[in-house]
Amino acid sequence: MVPPQWSRALLVPAVMTVTLTGCAMVDREGGSTAEGRGGTTAPGATRVSLMQKLGEDGPLRSLTVEPDGRWECADCAGDGVTSAGSLDPEQVQRLHRLLADPRLAQETDQARRYRATCIDALTSSLLTTAGLITSQDCPGEERPAVAGEILLLLTQATPAEPTR
Repeated sequence: MVPPQWSRALLVPAVMTVTLTGCAMVDREGGSTAEGRGGTTAPGATRVSLMQKLGEDGPLRSLTVEPDGRWECADCAGDGVTSAGSLDPEQVQRLHRLLADPRLAQETDQARRYRATCIDALTSSLLTTAGLITSQDCPGEERPAVAGEILLLLTQATPAEPTR
């Protein structure tokens, strides 16, 4: 079953969704591990999944970043290539801080009453525990501050692209 907060993201044809889920498991010593695979991560760390779509007909791009910073990107540059890598420790810490920022709740589509307005733009939707946060790469539209920093971090550290 699709979680209710995903329904809007699935209905918008040109959407990039970053999904944050509490995927870290707690080990016997009380620390958390990346998906139970033995890699220690910060308590409460989350997996981040990113999907991008340029316009209605563009290819779907997807990026998954594990709590420990490992990432896999399928078609991120729109070239059909799948690649993998890791964020450096500083990037992982910065991502965790941004995801925990309480201002993220004020950037949700619901709080801002956001409506997509551009045609054939790169639409970016960040699905966090705070809710869905959407922005488009079009003239005059400002990205929400914290969500914009998360998008910038992910696109600088991986083959994903922040703009067209």
